[in-house]
Amino acid sequence: MARSRGLPSPEEILEFLKTADAKTGKREIARAFGVKGADRIELKKILRKMADDGLIASRRKRLSDATGLPPVTVLRVVGVDSDGELFAEPAEWMDHGSQPPKILVLSRKPVRRARGGETPALGAGDTILARVSSTGDKTYPYEARIIKQLKGPSGTVVGVFTALPRGGGQIVSANRKDKQGFDVPRGDEGDARSGDLVRAEITRQRGRGYAQARVVERLGKSDDQRNVSLIAIHQHGIPDEFPKEVIKAAEQLDELKPPRGRTDMRSVPLVTIDPPDARDHDDAVWAAPDDDPKNAGGFKVVVAIADVAAYVRPGTPLDREARLRGNSVYFPDRVVPMLPERLSTDLCSLRGNEDRPAFACFMTFDKQGRKTGHRFDRIWMRSAAKLAYAQAQAAIDGNPDDVTGPLLEPVLKPLWAAYKALKTARDRREPLELDLPERKLILSDDGEIERVITPIRLDAHKLIEEFMIQANVSAAETLEARKSPLLFRVHDAPSPEKVDALAEFLATLDMSVPKGQVMKPQHFNSILAKVRGGPNEELVSQTVLRTQSQAIYTPENHGHFGLNLRRYAHFTSPIRRYADLIVHRALISALNLGDEGLSQFDIDNLEETAGLLCLAERRAMVAERETTDRLIAHFLRGQVGADFVGRITGMVQAGLFVTLEQSGADGFIPARTLGDDYFVHDEASMSMVGERTGETFQLGDLVDVRLAEVTPIAGGLRFEMLSEGKKGKPVPRTNTRRRPGKPARPRPGAKPQPKPRRKNKR
Repeated sequence: MARSRGLPSPEEILEFLKTADAKTGKREIARAFGVKGADRIELKKILRKMADDGLIASRRKRLSDATGLPPVTVLRVVGVDSDGELFAEPAEWMDHGSQPPKILVLSRKPVRRARGGETPALGAGDTILARVSSTGDKTYPYEARIIKQLKGPSGTVVGVFTALPRGGGQIVSANRKDKQGFDVPRGDEGDARSGDLVRAEITRQRGRGYAQARVVERLGKSDDQRNVSLIAIHQHGIPDEFPKEVIKAAEQLDELKPPRGRTDMRSVPLVTIDPPDARDHDDAVWAAPDDDPKNAGGFKVVVAIADVAAYVRPGTPLDREARLRGNSVYFPDRVVPMLPERLSTDLCSLRGNEDRPAFACFMTFDKQGRKTGHRFDRIWMRSAAKLAYAQAQAAIDGNPDDVTGPLLEPVLKPLWAAYKALKTARDRREPLELDLPERKLILSDDGEIERVITPIRLDAHKLIEEFMIQANVSAAETLEARKSPLLFRVHDAPSPEKVDALAEFLATLDMSVPKGQVMKPQHFNSILAKVRGGPNEELVSQTVLRTQSQAIYTPENHGHFGLNLRRYAHFTSPIRRYADLIVHRALISALNLGDEGLSQFDIDNLEETAGLLCLAERRAMVAERETTDRLIAHFLRGQVGADFVGRITGMVQAGLFVTLEQSGADGFIPARTLGDDYFVHDEASMSMVGERTGETFQLGDLVDVRLAEVTPIAGGLRFEMLSEGKKGKPVPRTNTRRRPGKPARPRPGAKPQPKPRRKNKR
């Protein structure tokens, strides 16, 4: 197994770790590959490099593959397999183009529940926080040891209620996975009326007769778009109402006044630059040329962050609620904040022309944008202005207004000059450049969608982003140097399996990836540059995106692959992210900046907190995406039968996912409706290929589609394909499950649909 020098490659080490036991360390790896003598030093260098690249994780002197699921994460129990083993899936799975991994749950001991008494072991739908490890097994690639059972919405359903004449009714779930409805017995309908959006408690699962539910809350009319975000809030168990004790604690807080012990920087014209509709302001910035003659052409930069730790003390009701929520959740029509408004939009928000306590990062950069030093301090500041991105950009572009005019020379131009230098260093660092457009819904005063836009990304956005990145890096460097506990923001390198899949796909386009070396962000940038402006740009961009890992929070540093940074932590948004508050407390403790530092609970439960925050983040992302899908479905409900231009953005054996070019709406085309042929999913080429004809639809293809069906409550759109596929080679019959050309069985009660006309391929 050993190589000629007795040294294994990174790929061989990863393969070994997938099948090794939990006690594997450097000694076991050396023994397995026969590494002896001086070669052990070289092996340590290889392992250190793999750790820096995020390929392996070191936990209490044990090494493991770090390219899969987070070590601590939240799982949803799916059921029991044929051997009586309990298995689960990740609670939130973002990739709709692949199936979530099956995870074997090792502990099934009885769990004591809130109402008293013990129930049998966990059941389907229960949510757990678990420590996950790789097994190398194909059926169960991961196994999980339970840390604790979590309270969640697994026993509830959100949907539309329909009343029956004799009492009771039925609920059609807003969850697309619930293919059947729920019966509501007479007397369990509460005050719900037909057409109401309701939250109900499931009283009987399927398998023992029809599923039944009891209405516990009427949320409003289902056709009112102002209620759409409530579906995701209740479906995912997002806490949207603060307990009375938390509200009381927030209201009793007194506004801090400038005391001794903080640096007074109220004369420095720091400014906030945010979206125009922002209600909370986490960060303010300032820059100026460095007056140190040894740093000619360099810059001084200050990033001032809301000092939430001054108000939210460890162990208080405010702190416990913030940890439970994990982050603020932003919907098109509302915000579910992590902190009560008394804090988020008032005491902690860096509002214009008001004195506020802040946590500042002072940084120095040379003329090439390289950071030459940094320090932290707690300050008093007074924001000189509240600016919007477009407003600040317009001033720089020669169109200042009454607010930005006086700030242009003393404040804005130095900021842009400093950003120019930092951009030089960023370009030299070569982070991953995946700049995919994001849709934004513009709502009217009554909550209806007026239009869907793709905002232009300005230099003002990039300036704030780069300043925040540098402050986050400085926080991580300071705390790591002092060996302080903290939560790193980690983005692992893509797994070897995903890189191999990418290589197979690129081979179909006569492209290749570097062989024999660990992939770096610049390698992906090179791939993207080759297709920029060409017909395969969208296809390759989407595929590269799917190759990347998900970023997580963890107490252990494995680097940030996407930003191409060795260490990174979130410091700049404590109003809306609990992880940042932990980093603030760690800095306070490490630098002796006050008595609001890390508590013993913070330190002892850091790993558990990381798992909860990862869940909260994914929960928010899924809820926000689902709400946008539902709002757009409402927007399009009157356009059934209309034709649109879309792009194929995903595929599974069952069919194609298509995103409309104009609105960004996502919909599905069942494979059985593509034509008379039987279409097979070819994973290597990211395409659906006709068995007899070879007609091919590929990821990234621009196609014409017709809107066939809209289900606003679930946010579902079904399209029909109008375009012809590209010419390709027929696939072998061995890949099929039914005879080619055999029509799919229609759904019971479905009306015959006219065959859509087929256009020539675009």
